[in-house]
Amino acid sequence: MTKMSEIRDKSEAELTELVNTSRETIRAERFKDKFSRKASIITGAKREIARALTVLRARRRNPDAK
Repeated sequence: MTKMSEIRDKSEAELTELVNTSRETIRAERFKDKFSRKASIITGAKREIARALTVLRARRRNPDAK
């Protein structure tokens, strides 16, 4: 899991890629066998998505601030 300070330092393209890979991780984990799923992986990926989208939306709302 990445920290919020690391996410703030990434570019918009990197953040978009992080969101896409995290969504793919969730999708892959959900389709695994019931006994081989790991809830912590899904939870961590959801948090990364939320953090990345928060930073993306803040940047798009206020392009002057970083």
